[in-house]
Amino acid sequence: MDKLTNYRQYIQQILIEESQGDTLGGDIIESETVFDLANDRYLLIDLGWKGHRRIYNCVLHLEIREDKIWIQRNQTDTPIADKLIAKGVTKDDIILGLKSPAIREYTEFGVV
Repeated sequence: MDKLTNYRQYIQQILIEESQGDTLGGDIIESETVFDLANDRYLLIDLGWKGHRRIYNCVLHLEIREDKIWIQRNQTDTPIADKLIAKGVTKDDIILGLKSPAIREYTEFGVV
């Protein structure tokens, strides 16, 4: 498989694994994965109801841009970059989109 195919597979595996965990609201809140394969955008969202309050939260958001994996949001306790590295993704191919561009150059990850 080529790099892009592997990256897509890795991201989908991680989101599916993370969707199996407990949600903050218990059984009435469900986790849902969203895979936009045409645009390489991948989300894990929690949705449902807690009493009369609507719950809709983007828990994880990853994208592939120019052959690099962007971590746009991570509200889990899981270090997603470490999981990607364990699967074989190089640090240079991981962009911490949730960090300011001015801060990214001081991380050990890719800079764009």
